[in-house]
Amino acid sequence: MSLIRRGPRAAPVVGTCGLKLLFDQNLAPRLVARLVDLFPDFEHVRDAGLGVADDKAVWEHAKAGGFAIVSKDADFRQLSFLHGSPPKVVWPRVGNRSTSHIEAILRAHAADLEAFDADPVASMLVLTAQSPHRRLGPFLGPPEDTTPQGTQR
Repeated sequence: MSLIRRGPRAAPVVGTCGLKLLFDQNLAPRLVARLVDLFPDFEHVRDAGLGVADDKAVWEHAKAGGFAIVSKDADFRQLSFLHGSPPKVVWPRVGNRSTSHIEAILRAHAADLEAFDADPVASMLVLTAQSPHRRLGPFLGPPEDTTPQGTQR
């Protein structure tokens, strides 16, 4: 499931030619190499010299470079609410998951990410996914029809 937040202050990401992603320090740097086939124009904050930078410095780097920030950090969600875009924010709400799991979520949402990038008013994209190994419980199905015959709902 993905949700796009639209805000009155949202504007297109400046200077992008295709989707450009900047991965925050809370995501593994090896995701860059793993996802280069889908997203060839992105970087990790560590590679940009921002490995220990504060959120504002990462925000400004993304804004200047035309990147969308990908972060599990709720602080970037808050910055998006306060300032709109640019930069846009991709917030994977997945908790403490493996790098492989994060990679799978980003791959599964590649079309959503492209649509988000193309949307001139969208400022934040929330990505969620259920683990394929997590059992959610029995399927309950639709509620039974308890309407007496001959009456309308």
